[in-house]
This record gives sequence, structure tokens and C-alpha cells, in this order.
Amino acid sequence: QVQLVESGGGLVQAGGSLRLSCVASGRIVTSNVMTWYRQAPGKERELVASITSGVSAGRTNYADSVEGRFTISRDNAKNTVFLQLNSLRPEDTAVYYCNADRILADSGVWSYGIWGQGTQVTVSS
Repeated sequence: QVQLVESGGGLVQAGGSLRLSCVASGRIVTSNVMTWYRQAPGKERELVASITSGVSAGRTNYADSVEGRFTISRDNAKNTVFLQLNSLRPEDTAVYYCNADRILADSGVWSYGIWGQGTQVTVSS
């Protein structure tokens, strides 16, 4: 069974940095679009950044609020996607979730809409 496991969250002061990781566990052949979302208390989950694979490998997309501060990248050999968070602000405080739109396991079975359990990022002012 394919799972996504996030790590790297924590408490940081405003202006600081964190690097989040999301590892797809299991025997993975390929994954498609990987996306980081976040959800702050009392707010809806929002897209932070996404990255594609395949023929358009590495095409990225960012929310306006994080453009120029966050960087998404992926290491397909390690089935890992990263989110580098720089110049953090208190309003970046949220639980950050990793999502894969679809993953192909070596069993030949596709899994769709996979979510990780989330990692907490807290930015103090």
C-alpha cells in the first residue's frame, strides 16, 4: 500500500527557514503531480505549491502568498518531494500536507488522491 509521510515541520521565528519532506513509501514506479497544501486553524485547506513529472518534469506552480519565498522540488529516485520554506511569516503557520494525484506501484495498481498525515509548521513573531 502506498503512503505519503511528511516530516520537517517545527517551530521557527519569523524570517527563519524550514525544509519539509514528503516520502512516498512502498514500491513506487512513478508518481504524477505532487502538491503541498496547508491548513491553518479555522481556515480551509489551500494549495501552496505543486510540481509535475513525466514529459513536463519539474514544472512548478505556487500560491501568490508564497511565490519567491517557498521552493518545491522532487527527487524521483528517492520518491521524495521537498518544500523549502524561507522568509517565514506568522501567517505561514499551518499544518502542511503532501498530496499525490496518482501513484503507480510496481504491482501495476494506481492509487489516486493520496494524502499524508501532515506536519505542523509554527512561525512565531
